[in-house]
Amino acid sequence: MRRASLTKRAPPVTGDLGGERTPIPFFKALADLNRLVLSSGAPQLRLRLAVAVILTIGGKLTGVIAPLLLGRAVNSLSRHAGPTVQIGLMFVALALGWALIRFLSAAAPQARDIVFGKVAMAAQRRAGAQAFGHALRLPLDFHQAKRTGSLSRTIDRGARAVDFLLRVLVFNLAPTALELVFAAGVLAKAYDWRFAATAIITVTIYGVLTFAISDWRIAHRRRLNDADSEASGRAVDALLNYETVKVFGAEARAAADYDQALEIYGEASEQANASLAFLNIVQAAIMSAGLGVMALLAGYEASQGRMGPGDLTASILIMISLYQPLNILGFAYREIRQALIDMEALLEVTERRPDIEDAPDAVPLPRRSGTSTGEAGQGARLTFSGVAFRHGARLEGLSDICFEAEPGQTVAVVGPSGGGKTTLVRLALRLIDPQAGAVLLDGIDLRQLKLADLRQAVSLVPQDVALFNGALGANIGFSRPEASEDEIWAAAEAAELGAFIRSLPEGMATRVGERGLKLSGGERQRVGLARALLANPRLLILDEATSALDSRTEAAIAKTLRKARAGRTLLVVAHRLSTIADADQILVLRQGRLIERGDHASLLRQGGEYAALWRKQTRGAKTPTA
Repeated sequence: MRRASLTKRAPPVTGDLGGERTPIPFFKALADLNRLVLSSGAPQLRLRLAVAVILTIGGKLTGVIAPLLLGRAVNSLSRHAGPTVQIGLMFVALALGWALIRFLSAAAPQARDIVFGKVAMAAQRRAGAQAFGHALRLPLDFHQAKRTGSLSRTIDRGARAVDFLLRVLVFNLAPTALELVFAAGVLAKAYDWRFAATAIITVTIYGVLTFAISDWRIAHRRRLNDADSEASGRAVDALLNYETVKVFGAEARAAADYDQALEIYGEASEQANASLAFLNIVQAAIMSAGLGVMALLAGYEASQGRMGPGDLTASILIMISLYQPLNILGFAYREIRQALIDMEALLEVTERRPDIEDAPDAVPLPRRSGTSTGEAGQGARLTFSGVAFRHGARLEGLSDICFEAEPGQTVAVVGPSGGGKTTLVRLALRLIDPQAGAVLLDGIDLRQLKLADLRQAVSLVPQDVALFNGALGANIGFSRPEASEDEIWAAAEAAELGAFIRSLPEGMATRVGERGLKLSGGERQRVGLARALLANPRLLILDEATSALDSRTEAAIAKTLRKARAGRTLLVVAHRLSTIADADQILVLRQGRLIERGDHASLLRQGGEYAALWRKQTRGAKTPTA
């Protein structure tokens, strides 16, 4: 019987982002590169670009001229006319000139890299930072479907591709064509048109075959990249969910699945390497043929007395000097096409439009009269007016939800799982927008409100609090980076964390581990509560925020919240009804509809859904435990 696999064995075709990829247009890539360079913010940008271009052209020109000087030096030795001293001095001068020009030809690209380095790094940084920031703004559906490891690899490879394309495409591929023009002109003028024709034909055949074979190799590279992303995604998935893997004894299965992904990667790598070896063989054959023809032409001209030994040497050296950029041409074209593939996935991320953005006419959230930033008493009025929303993957969603939470009120939302409570919270946070109706904060539709103001006015304490792999104090202070140490401690005390933090050897500097897994569930929830209280929001949303706490801590935090909610609006999602019995208004959701509302006492008198849930929970609480 086959064992269950964590993921099916299927060669990845479209990577992490889904959908069939279409090749990125070459000139669009050039336009994107130009935009990134001009907006990179590198110091002395235009001056550096100009100097880099001058150094590139100068290096190619001197590389073609240098062999001519050496050829003349050799010819001076072969002529017996004139004093020996004069011939020797001429040879020395020409040889030294050849060495100097050759040095300048070799040094120019290095100097160009020094000058252009800041521009390339600035463009790479901007591309990576823009893609990363854009990914964070993408909608929930994208982040719920993505694989973190694959997305990280996509951004990293795409940013590095920008740097590579700038260096190779702009300063190697284009100058290679320029060097061919220089070389053809020098050979035709100094010797014979046949030498120039040989150089042009050799380079043309080399380029055409290189481009054709490299295009054929693109499929191998794409499969290699997708296999790499798949292997990385599986590894990160297993590492992030290591507790689940351990609990179900699935270490061997997870390792086998990762090995399976590496096997696919290995197969793709073998195919890519074999096709590369074939390309190198073809290139070597073309180079050897061109060099042989050039040698035969030079030998024939020398036998006819039209060329000296120095001219023969110079023509061969010019051809060899062309081979260096030809080698770069083959490598450059292959890597450029491969870098374009890497840019495809990056552009797929940056071209996705966020569902939630500031409207063109977005307005700021007005400050409440008589208060200033940081003061208590900034409670907001939250209004749901005929709100409806349904996820594509669900048959049911929210339908015609209407309620209003007055400033300073506590509104609780209860009901069975799948009833729409989480969707309601996401609508209040504007993580999603309603498909009908409107959600308003202090009378302003959230879609017309500036997101920055909304994020400052509303805070969330989720059921599963995820923390950054950093210090405890930094995690609490994340909601308000400018908060002082005293304010962070005050928030920690309000969340009943003070005694716990003081008991730690490193106190606030204690590192909490990835996603805060060094802390217990209850400790993470208290950190999340402290973080939300530090933000001092007008609307505080608690989504099962005390579910992982023991009864004693829960009672203490409930007392703290009763103090904290003075003048602040609370929206509380709860399963344990005892935690929201003192709420000003309780909403009962079932199958996306608001079926009951009222305070605790009135709902019990109605004897409906809420009363049934209350009886079930209180009866369970009286049942003795084993």
